[in-house]
Amino acid sequence: MSENATATNGENNQTNNEPIASENQESAANAEDVSYHAVEKDGSVTAIWEMQGRKHIRTIDPRSSEGKQILALFETAA
Repeated sequence: MSENATATNGENNQTNNEPIASENQESAANAEDVSYHAVEKDGSVTAIWEMQGRKHIRTIDPRSSEGKQILALFETAA
């Protein structure tokens, strides 16, 4: 079957959709595990760590627009 051809058998379509659904569920579960941690030095925030569970995903500069948004959300929640 070519890449553009579609399967007409209902069983094939159902089987093909199952892995996609489980991948979407895993992505949603992983997105829920994301947290942010402020790194402070001498009373000021020097970095923001984006964590997924115990894994460090990336470091965000608190002076960047995204860093300012995250800090603003934290300050309004406190």
